[in-house]
Formats: sequence, structure tokens, C-alpha cells
Amino acid sequence: MKPLNKQFAPKSVMPEKVIQFGEGNFLRAFVDWIIWKMNQKTDFNGSVVVVQPIEHGMVDILNGQDGLYHVNLQGRENGKAVNTIERIDVISRALNPYTQNDAYMALAEQPDIRFVISNTTEAGIAFDPSCKLDDKPASSYPGKLVQLLYRRWQVFHGDLTKGLIIFPCELIFLNGHVLKDCIYQYIDLWKLEDEFKQWFDEACGVYATLVDRIVPGFPRKDIAEIQEKISYRDNLVVQAENFHLWVIEAPREVAKEFPADKAGLHVLFVPSEKPYHKRKVTLLNGPHTVLSPVAFLCGINIVRDACNHEIVSKYIHKVQFDELMQTLDLPIEELERFANDVLERFDNPYVDHQVTSIMLNSFPKFQTRDLPGLKTYLERKGELPMGLVFGLASIITYYKGGKRADGVEITPDDDPKIMELLKELWATGDTQKVADGVLGAEFLWKENLNKIPGLNAMVKLFLDLIQKKGMLEAVQTIL
Repeated sequence: MKPLNKQFAPKSVMPEKVIQFGEGNFLRAFVDWIIWKMNQKTDFNGSVVVVQPIEHGMVDILNGQDGLYHVNLQGRENGKAVNTIERIDVISRALNPYTQNDAYMALAEQPDIRFVISNTTEAGIAFDPSCKLDDKPASSYPGKLVQLLYRRWQVFHGDLTKGLIIFPCELIFLNGHVLKDCIYQYIDLWKLEDEFKQWFDEACGVYATLVDRIVPGFPRKDIAEIQEKISYRDNLVVQAENFHLWVIEAPREVAKEFPADKAGLHVLFVPSEKPYHKRKVTLLNGPHTVLSPVAFLCGINIVRDACNHEIVSKYIHKVQFDELMQTLDLPIEELERFANDVLERFDNPYVDHQVTSIMLNSFPKFQTRDLPGLKTYLERKGELPMGLVFGLASIITYYKGGKRADGVEITPDDDPKIMELLKELWATGDTQKVADGVLGAEFLWKENLNKIPGLNAMVKLFLDLIQKKGMLEAVQTIL
């Protein structure tokens, strides 16, 4: 079998327009795939220079394949199973700034460079005061970026047309705002000229983004079959779901330069990323959190099977469409489309997503993902959302431990303080004490949930119902 490189496979040559900090699976299956699509369907005509953000990484493997690799997308689309393999050829080269600092800094001098995209993990966007301007390179990602921007300002003598558009993809809320603050901190720390700061403000843009695509990564169990299919030895195959969404908090003129929407891709340029962040947390993460204990205690182990179960699927639909969706402020058609996409993602025939993995740290997850929706629903409708409250009672029941009806061990996993609290409460054998104690645990909720009208009584009612009838029969009472 031939190795995958430009000697044996065709490779496009395009101007380098994007600097990408990070060479991992996510960026290659998401950003680079998007740029590849843009090249195919628009006049973008740009390639990507990959910069390794830390000392040890994958640039040698990437260069060994001349930046070529395959993306295997799997999932559902319009109810049908999708399983595609595409060869991506947008990466021109990969650099390690720790061993190739001159080549890295020379990127600042390339007039065609216009974009910087990063995914350096949640910890990557951080200010490190030990970084110096003359480090080769600065250890932090924001430090490396400021070194590059400063060199560019010098080389092009403050030309406002040579600024850079920066899209961080790290999984932190308002990532662009956090990165911009770090950049200002380095400008102050390194006492850089006011003229440079002014150029950065006027010529550059740092934009918050939200990224959404599940990327399992290298397909170990399928690799032999995939390599047989593509007829190349590709050590960088990356597997991902077919769904993708990239929300960018930037003006429309930026979209003209980065025409992903014209390529038919789910890339949105919006005035604020906040409602989309809330939508994702509420309609994707929210149902996940409450469906998992309900499904597990009904004897279901995989999310996909929960979606196809006659009763549990109705519960998921109730929580998502009848309750959580009613708490958001985006147009209803948009919310319905997203919610249906979420259900297709849950029903991915290629991913066996264990419900027990979702139930790790269930209480903090409920607090951030479902509790805000519960409160908003009560405020707007004047009554509690039964599906969400039932989900909370199911989490509390799951933390009782013991065995499922089919003999499978129930093994909750959370912060020791939470585990100890639930153990003590369930040991009383009194569901009223359990409801009082869980809802009143201010260290858990940052407030006393017993003060929410009717919540305590409804949680107790559902705890009793689950104890008496079992989960499957209990959940049917609220559908």
C-alpha cells in the first residue's frame, strides 16, 4: 500500500492565507475541512500553515504526509446513515516554533496571510507574565501571537490593510474576548508602542466563536478497512460526526473575506455568540443530562437506543421541544431545526455513546445545563416543567446506587462531597429527607432550591413514584 504524500497523491498549491495554531484532530476535522470546502466551492483559494503551539506535537508526522490526510464523516442526515471519506489537502506545511522560530516569525512578513485560527485547549488562552518579547518563542499561545503581530506591524510599517483576522476555537465562553484581553496584557507587559496598539485595534479583529462537531479522532478499530478503501497508508485519518456548526461573532464584512456560508456550510456570522452558546448548552447538553439516568434505569445503555425506545424517546422529545425550547429567545423555526439536528446526532448509528459516561458529575451538569431552563419555564408558564423535574429526581435516584432491575451495578461518580451527601440522605430511607437535603445543598446549587415554589413536593412525588413503580412505568406517568 502506498504511503500518503504528494509523491503518490495529488496536492493543490494555493497561497498561504491562514496560520493555524494547533495540529490536532479537531482542527483538522473541522476548520481545515471547512477551508477545503471553501476552496472547492468559492474563490477563497487559500492554504493553511500549521504552527505547533507546544514544544512536542505532530508537525513531523504532518510534514511526513505533506499535510495530506483523510476525514471520515459518520452520522445521520435527513434520517439516512452517512459515511463518507474525503482527502483534505489545504495544509501547505507545518512548523515547530521551538525548533524553527525564524521560519515561524517569517510568517509575519507574508503579505497574503490574513487569518489566524487556534485550538490550543481551554488552558491555551492564558496570560503568562514570565513570557518575554525576545523569547524564541514565547511559551504561551497569546505571547506567540503578539510576537507575530508586532513583527507584522514593523515589517509593513503599520499598514492598516495588513492586519489579521483572528478566530479562536478553544472551548471557553467568549473565547475571543478572553484572547483579546491577554493580547492587551502582553502589550502592556512588554511596553509596546502606542502606535502598535492602535494598529492592532484598527487593523486586526479578534472574534469570539462557538464550534460544534464531535470528533472521536483516529479510527483505531476501522483503520484497516479505511486504508483498504482509500488505497493509501494514512496515519492521520480523523473520524468525526457529519454535523458541524461554527458561530462567529463578527461583522458581515468578515464573512465576505471568509466565505464559508457561500460554500453551503453551517458557518454563521452573528452580532452576538451568546444566544447560540445558550442554545447549544440548553438543547444539546440539557437533554443529555436528564435522558441518561432515565434511560439507564430503564435498562438502556446507549444514547442511540434511548432515542429509538418507544417510551424514553417520548420523554426526550418532551424535555427538548415542550420544555427547554420554550425557554430560549431565538426564532422558533431555527430552534426546531437545531433540536432536530441534535436528535439525529443522538441517533448516530456509528457512535456507541454510553449514557454512564454522560452521567459523570451529573449534579454540576444539571446546575449549569438544566436548572436555568427550569427557572425560566416556571417564570414564563407559571408551572414547573415536569420532564426536567423528573430528570432531577432520576439523577437523585441514580445516586442511590445498588443494582438495576437486570442486575447491572449502579455506580455513580461525582465529587466526594456530593457522593457522601447522597449516601447519608438515602441511608435515612425517607424520600422527604432526600428531597430536602439535595435541594437545600447550597454548595451544590449556589442557592437553596427548596425556595422554588412546588419543586420540593414534585421531586418527592417523583422519587416515590420511581421507588414504587420502577423507572419505565414512572416515566410514562408524565408523558
